Amino acid sequence: MAQPHRLLDKSLAEQIVNFCSYIANFREISGICVCGDYAFGMPSAKTPVEVLLIVNGFPPRVMTYVKFYGDKAVIVYAVDKWVFERDVDGGFLGEAFAVQLLFPYIPLKDEAYLKAEEVKLKRRLILELLENLVLDFPELSYELRIKPEFFAYEAMLSRARLFPPLFYNLSSFLREDLRSDNLECVMKGYLWALEELEKAKVVERDDGFFKISPEFACNVKGQRIRFVNLLKSAQKALFLSLLGTFPKIFRVLSQNRDILLNFQILTNENFEASFQIEDPEKYLFVPTAHGLVPLANKIGIEAFARKTLSASVEAEIKVEKLGGVLNDVYLVRAKVNGEERKFVVKSFKDWSGFKWFPLTLWTAGTKTFALLGRSRLERECAISQFLNSNGFAVPKLLNVSHHERLVFMEYLEGESLEKVVKRIMNAKVEGDVEKELKVVHKVGETFAKIHALNVTLGDTKPENILLGKSGEICLLDFEQASRNGDKSWDIAEFLYYVGHYASPFAGARQAELITRAFIKGYLEAGGDIKAVKAAGKPKYTKVFSVFTFPHIVFAISNLCKKAEQLRSV
Repeated sequence: MAQPHRLLDKSLAEQIVNFCSYIANFREISGICVCGDYAFGMPSAKTPVEVLLIVNGFPPRVMTYVKFYGDKAVIVYAVDKWVFERDVDGGFLGEAFAVQLLFPYIPLKDEAYLKAEEVKLKRRLILELLENLVLDFPELSYELRIKPEFFAYEAMLSRARLFPPLFYNLSSFLREDLRSDNLECVMKGYLWALEELEKAKVVERDDGFFKISPEFACNVKGQRIRFVNLLKSAQKALFLSLLGTFPKIFRVLSQNRDILLNFQILTNENFEASFQIEDPEKYLFVPTAHGLVPLANKIGIEAFARKTLSASVEAEIKVEKLGGVLNDVYLVRAKVNGEERKFVVKSFKDWSGFKWFPLTLWTAGTKTFALLGRSRLERECAISQFLNSNGFAVPKLLNVSHHERLVFMEYLEGESLEKVVKRIMNAKVEGDVEKELKVVHKVGETFAKIHALNVTLGDTKPENILLGKSGEICLLDFEQASRNGDKSWDIAEFLYYVGHYASPFAGARQAELITRAFIKGYLEAGGDIKAVKAAGKPKYTKVFSVFTFPHIVFAISNLCKKAEQLRSV
């Protein structure tokens, strides 16, 4: 499987097999393969031939041997079959030996066994990488499109980070004239492993890409996998240091300084070249209205404006801040062929220090906020894309620059619900606001439909809701949104936040009208009555009593608790 389209010299191959038989000492040989530069297509007089030998019942368990055929050095890494298979199955030796199956190799004996172990290893590594993606991007992982090359590059790069000498293998593997053949070799095993995982409903195919199945993502989020994966990384680092290839080569060859200095693996140029490694995130993609965008994208605001709006270099790009205490939100304008076009950019910085401390203190015991910019960015992208695909009026995602922490979104025209609420609060006659109350009723319906998809919005202030030109309810700001979140929080924040627009000298009548309209809309659209009733509990009222008058909070809370009566009206 992972063998390039090139052969080892027949005579040398026979000598290697004979030497391996001598090492095995009549014990069963499970597999022999040539790895390293010879397998990458880089044989030379300076290059040692590296060989992996797997022996059933090998007494030393692990041993390194060196033999010279003329001026050609052959290094054999001999390992017991049981130990090797444990290394493949779970990184028993930190993958010090199994790692050879991640790169191209030339099988000399029992190719079928080596193929099976290769696929088994790559299946496990794919699973670990998928788990990490779900843990790193709890919401966005549902939407990510993955090219199979991601698994190959990330698996090799992550191991090179733990054991830097492996960067040499990577630099050889990725050499421009060899990269295509080498990648084709290793990808066969990953594709076979992905087929198995597709049958197991871990991944799904999507137009040449793979997606993480919702079932797998939910299962990972429900387990404590991160700590286990960290332990695996520490184990790999330890064993690669103790048992890795390079310390053994150095120790054995130190007896012959001339040979040591001639070996290519030790030259400075190779280590310098080794750091030109492809970013695995180039193979992770986020769906947008303009197509798939790689997670490695680093585009800035002005560059995106000119590219997306087809604006010339001479065109004036105007960027103005829209506000936000905790976020930087910008409106970007550009004139294209005499017509003004615009979009919104959100910059996601980490919330730290005094910016987020009052917020956390205020909601302690009721709501936990995502604070890291990276986390909020992936929620914004994931939930926006999900709601858009389900027919809700939300800003279309145009582009994302994960490294710059920028999200580029469609600019939606409409009237803020805040203005609608204020008109109701300031009305003298109830009949004057029937139109506005229908809008609130429609907001309740929209919340119920979103909750039915097991999605919560997280930040439901009226200013995050627009009444579109065609009367549709448009939703904004999903950086605190999530799957399996607190539905009662969405309801409570909307209603109690609305309540703070009430005049201190007026009664609670207007606030009650809004609450009734919202709850009726929510329940008529199939909303969860338990979530409405829970929104009236002290757990939520205490949070919003900071800026909403007590008599208003009490009136809203009371109506939430009596939700059954509103449903029957």
